[in-house]
Amino acid sequence: MTATAMDSTVAALLAPGKGLLAADESLPTIGKRFKEFSIPSNEENRRAYRELLLTTPGLSAFISGVILFDETIRQRTKERVPFPEKLRSQGILAGIKVDRGTVALANHPGEKITEGLDGLRERLLEYHELGARFTKWRAVGAIGRDLPTRDGLAANARQLALFAALSQEAGLVPIVEPETLMDGDHSLARCEEITRVTLEGVFAALAEQHVVLEQMLLKTNLVLPGTGCQEIASPEEVATATLRCFRRAVPVAVPGIVFLSGGLEAGAATLLLRTICARAAPPWKLSFSFGRALQSPALKIWQGRARNTAAAQQALHDHAQANSLALLPAQMINR
Repeated sequence: MTATAMDSTVAALLAPGKGLLAADESLPTIGKRFKEFSIPSNEENRRAYRELLLTTPGLSAFISGVILFDETIRQRTKERVPFPEKLRSQGILAGIKVDRGTVALANHPGEKITEGLDGLRERLLEYHELGARFTKWRAVGAIGRDLPTRDGLAANARQLALFAALSQEAGLVPIVEPETLMDGDHSLARCEEITRVTLEGVFAALAEQHVVLEQMLLKTNLVLPGTGCQEIASPEEVATATLRCFRRAVPVAVPGIVFLSGGLEAGAATLLLRTICARAAPPWKLSFSFGRALQSPALKIWQGRARNTAAAQQALHDHAQANSLALLPAQMINR
């Protein structure tokens, strides 16, 4: 894929009123979600569930791209159509999560490092052949009394930058995802501080690897108090802190920022997205890249039963539409 093609991919992913569906859960993660509804996590059930998501009628009006998992990008519909091809026929781009999850960072208690760089260059070429047009790599950071450490931040920033450089080398648009976790009793201000420092480190590493900022997207967390914090932040306070953090840390060359839901319930994620988009126009396009916040209502209805497919798809459609509408204030401002 040429640089022009990557520019076209970025533009398509950031199409007005559209966001991303993250359907890239690892086998252990989707197993946990299935277990909640007593759904056996076998390959056929996972395939049927992903087909339910990807073939939802009217989804392309609100979703520009779907992030897939290694298993999923190789699967097919009941009619034997490869998932990436099925998405393409609906005007939706297929993407792929290429990291291989997190492990403990040696000699750094409480911190994790993301694996997956070994053999990535070859895997990226294969994913391109399978139909992927963009990639994603997630790094996570916890907030604690002595966390994160400078070493932990630097190690994950370096991995993200190498991933992004390799993706662009393969002609794939990288979605760089540094996530500051919600777990803990930290304040809104502390989350803003750590998110800013994290982003500054990531963009410094991206510069060192000569990553073209105009041909990537940033996926990151909202600035929120920890789940154990006694002080509740209003949607307006969250919006103010989030946009202030981004203005201080994210270069204007980055074309777009897509928010992760980070475990938020569907309604809460949509409300915060709408509140942020109603603020003064930022220099980047804002959108969403939700996984659980889009999928949970559909999974709760489906519960592994084919007869529930249409109702589950309607739930996904309605929540995707709600998030699409949440983007409208920003689009009106940017006219």
